[in-house]
Order: sequence, then structure tokens, then C-alpha cells
Amino acid sequence: MLGRGHEVCIVAPPESRIFAEARGRGIPAHAAPIARKSPRGLWSLRRFFAERATDIVNGHSSTDSWLDALALCTLSRAPRLVRTRHISAPISRNTANRWLYRRASAHVVTTGERLREQVMRETGLGPERASSVPTGIDLERFAPGDRRSARARLGLPQDAFIVGIVATLRSWKGHRYLVDAVAQARDPRWRLVIVGDGPGKENLVAQIAALGAESQIGMPGNQDDVVPWLQALDVFALPSYANEGVPQAIMQAMACRIPIVTTPVGSIGEIVRDGHTGLFVQPQNADSLRAALARLDTEPASRERLAQAGYDEARSRFGAAIMLDKMERIFFAVAAGSA
Repeated sequence: MLGRGHEVCIVAPPESRIFAEARGRGIPAHAAPIARKSPRGLWSLRRFFAERATDIVNGHSSTDSWLDALALCTLSRAPRLVRTRHISAPISRNTANRWLYRRASAHVVTTGERLREQVMRETGLGPERASSVPTGIDLERFAPGDRRSARARLGLPQDAFIVGIVATLRSWKGHRYLVDAVAQARDPRWRLVIVGDGPGKENLVAQIAALGAESQIGMPGNQDDVVPWLQALDVFALPSYANEGVPQAIMQAMACRIPIVTTPVGSIGEIVRDGHTGLFVQPQNADSLRAALARLDTEPASRERLAQAGYDEARSRFGAAIMLDKMERIFFAVAAGSA
């Protein structure tokens, strides 16, 4: 949006990663105590909105959207709120949520059509005030690369069958089923790379140790650049079983021409077609996951077919410019009072 000539400011807790990243990239950022709902955070936002000329406020989580909505309703000439929802967790059907979605928010954006339908169904929001806009990715950055070079750079074995996942370590991302699938395969060629960090780390470390799989499973943590990790893989797996929207990591892996194994949860089915651009497995089922991985290990032609089809899909549908065009139209319409 900055590149298109708009003024942008990220408002975030000073301790958050996005705040540090924004500062590091030269993106205007304002520190506010909004990690949790609190009167201090509410009045901090109110002061910011009152002092800064703003057309649109775009909230991206439950906490900041609630604080945004409450702060804005105390101002006489307030900017309009666009609520973006990324996950498919149920929305409680109560008066407060109906107010947030139907009155406080001028428009609601979801990252998938199934999420849009869920929001309308659970809040009573009209279809004219809800849009599905999948998150776009940088197709210049996420692109195919030489697998051998990527493995050499990262110290990964050249002759291994390497499965990878890039995701926050949360229970519903399904890491534990992927760990079980790889460990139970009992194939010394198989390796699993878990890129990311989060609240589920200790449980995963304990699970890997209990299985005696430390030599097969690596956890390099968060990475500033995940591209070489994706390019090093034979298969990208994301066995989520709840709350999922449209995962960026799947789109990024497809753009890097890596075959996908995942589940039909949330809006994943809007970007992956079973048997064409990836393979679906049963959620919370390590046996189903292991069988799909074993198939791709023993069928290089299938890996190649899925990788190419996924790459073609990513190039035609997932570019950041498509997302920006859609969001720009929504912001202009909301600012003009027509959406």
C-alpha cells in the first residue's frame, strides 16, 4: 500500500514482532499497549485516532478489533473500521459480537470464502458487507530454487526424503501428528524439518524425545527467510485440524514448486485441490498422513505432477498484486460510505 502512494501506519504492542519488523523495514509504526484488552489500550488507541487524520482502520485480530471498535465509537468524526478475520474458530452468537460485526465494522474481510460464509451465518452480517480476499504472496521472492544448493546451505542431507512444515507451533496446526507419521515410518531416509516457534514448542520437544526421533526431526525455530527451507523440501505438509483460514505457508510452498500434503480444514480447500495440486489426509490421523507421505516418497512422478500443478496455480492466483487490488477497492468504497 505504501508503494501505491497510500499513507500507512502499523499500530502494535512495542514488544511484538510485527512492530520490530515494521521499524526494521522503514514502515511507519506506533507503539500501543494492545496485546490484551484493557482500558489503557483503549485510551491509547482513542488518543492515536483523535490526533491522526485517518480514513480506514483495519483490525486483524479479536483483541485489536474490539479495542478499535470501542475507541472509534467515542469519537465524533471517526475513521471507519474494516475487520479482517484470518481463522475459522467459531464466533459466539451473542449481542456483543453482533454489534462488533454488524454495527461497529463497516466491512468484514475474510481470507477465504468459507470463512466469509461462516461470518455471515454466525453474525447475521449481510453479504454486501463481507468480502473474501486471500492473502497474497510475493511471487518474485517465493519461487523455485535448486534443492541441492538449498540443502547444502542449510546443512541438510542431500539423499534424504525431507518433509517440512512452516507454521506457528500451535496444537491445531497438527505438528504432533506429523511427528508421529515420520517417526512411525521407521525409514532412516526420512527427515522432518519444523520451522517456526510458538506455545507448543515444549510439548513437541518432549514428544520427539519420547519417540527417540531427535536424529530424524529438526526444529530450527523462526527464520527471517523461509525460502531456502521451502526450496530444500521434497514435500510440504500442514496437517491442521481446526481454526485454519487460508494458510500463507501453503501458497508459498506451492509458489516454490513443492508438492503439498494437507487437510480439508477451514478454507484450505479453496487453494488446494485434492489429487491435483496436493493431497488431502484425514485430520488428526497420523496413519493417513504417513500413507500420503510414503506415496510421494515412492512415486516421484506424482511429486512432480503435484508440484507443477501447484506452481501453476500459485502463479495465476496468489500474487500480492491481486490481494492489493481487492483491498484497495474495499478501502476506497468504505471510505466513501458505499461499502
